[in-house]
Amino acid sequence: MNLLFNTFALRTNPPNMRLRITLMLACLFAVFFVQAQKLKKADKAIIANLQKHVGYLADDKLQGRRAGTEGESLAMNYIRDQFEQTGLQPKGTDSFFQPFEINDGRQVNTATFFSINGRELNKETDFFPFPYSANASVEAAPALSLQEADMPWFFNLKEIVEENKDNPHFDLDDFIHNKALDYQKKKATALIVYNTSAIDDNLQFDPKDRAEALTIPVIYINKETAKKYFSDEAATLDIKIKTDLGEKKRTAHNVIGYIDNNAGSTVILGAHFDHLGYGEDGGSLLRTGEHLIHNGADDNASGTAALIELARMLKVSKIKNTNFLFIAFSGEELGLFGSKYFADNPTIDLKSVNYMINMDMVGRFNDSTHALTVGGYGTSPAWATAIAANNPKSAFVVKTDSSGIGPSDHTSFYLKDIPVLFFFTGVHSDYHKPTDDADKINYTGEYKIVRYIDEIITSLSKQNQKLAFLKTRDTQMSPARFTVTLGIMPDYTFTGSGVRCDAISDGKAAFRAGLKTGDVIIQLGEYAVTSLDNYMQALGKFKKGDKTKVKYKRGAETIESDVQF
Repeated sequence: MNLLFNTFALRTNPPNMRLRITLMLACLFAVFFVQAQKLKKADKAIIANLQKHVGYLADDKLQGRRAGTEGESLAMNYIRDQFEQTGLQPKGTDSFFQPFEINDGRQVNTATFFSINGRELNKETDFFPFPYSANASVEAAPALSLQEADMPWFFNLKEIVEENKDNPHFDLDDFIHNKALDYQKKKATALIVYNTSAIDDNLQFDPKDRAEALTIPVIYINKETAKKYFSDEAATLDIKIKTDLGEKKRTAHNVIGYIDNNAGSTVILGAHFDHLGYGEDGGSLLRTGEHLIHNGADDNASGTAALIELARMLKVSKIKNTNFLFIAFSGEELGLFGSKYFADNPTIDLKSVNYMINMDMVGRFNDSTHALTVGGYGTSPAWATAIAANNPKSAFVVKTDSSGIGPSDHTSFYLKDIPVLFFFTGVHSDYHKPTDDADKINYTGEYKIVRYIDEIITSLSKQNQKLAFLKTRDTQMSPARFTVTLGIMPDYTFTGSGVRCDAISDGKAAFRAGLKTGDVIIQLGEYAVTSLDNYMQALGKFKKGDKTKVKYKRGAETIESDVQF
């Protein structure tokens, strides 16, 4: 389950949720009924298969299944093999696979070069270009203390750092960017910044900074190197600079299989199979700093195992009036990358899709509380009957969340006006930690969830009707640690400068300000917005009731609107 997304959409069962329905039809009877039953041979086979799938996917050799890595490759090949053995048809763009690119931001390429007086500096330790630097070459002999047109200019951060050492609202990165814009206008050919203050500035290359490139290189020189070369302010230096920055990318893959019953409608079942790797992308909740594998047994080897077994069950079922598409998504932990890519680049006609069911973290069913959360409850009026009518056999205490937007891949389909359901057994102390291992999964409990989903699908197939879609009132979409929200869902796959709105919540601040899906926020109050990170930082500057302005791009047009939190 996606932690980054979860900072914008509160997890299921939020305290301010308007619709919370507890379905307890014949619950006590059902509990004793199920407990009294003996598992049949076929049931035990499914449980054994679930254990096998989770055991493989959550093994250390897959190194946490980080999207776009060798661990992901091992996982996707395993899922493909299972789909093939079941008899599914390939429905990706490359047999069972649907590759897509993940943009990791910017990187400093090997051609980047900086020398002073004929001595080459080390770009790993002595300097770095800011992400918005131009790709350019500069050779000159500037005086350190002079600012002449068509020459590199130098700027010592000492004074500004010391002036603002106790100012929590001061943003040094933003200051340097604005200084570079100013010097660019004044015909400097490069800006070289350094800091001789005893106060550490904590500056480093930020690959997630997507600010538009300037027309000049902007270079940071570390303290030791600056002391060596910049101590004599009257000095003239022989400078040679070459900046070469590029995009850093990796390729991830969805795995897609199909049961073609030659029907007019299709049901999509999905689960993400990627996880955190060693926590390189920042989603880990491990706070010790150790470099450990995050195996993600519950999150989401459990959902992937359920997907594989449902494919096996539906392949031999008597349901012939609908087709079934099974998608194992990658890139979910980065912000629903895989499901969004499929929804924007479907391999079937989305108009034929009746509904989508998503399984994320279904491996920690509690045998005492029997609690199961079902999200997307409000996305179709059909869900109330389907969930209640099939519940007694499985003995679940169902907690429902009406919203179609949540911290997992069903969101991508809800945004395409498709009814969704999201199955989830709850957060636990091992969530996004290296301790989420296969031996902690309740396989019998997961089997019950698989059966429950199969029964819901079967009952809906008997009705043989197109489900009506309802737009839901979505939960708050802002970091939980902040007191305000604009009410947008950001597009995590957007690679430009700013934050693109993938959805706007009705009635929230952005909606009242006139923002629409597809708009790109570039400024909030006095704070420039170039990336998701500094958008979140900007939000943290405001409190409820504050008024400010939001600047955004809509196509080629730049718009500024008043906004109140």
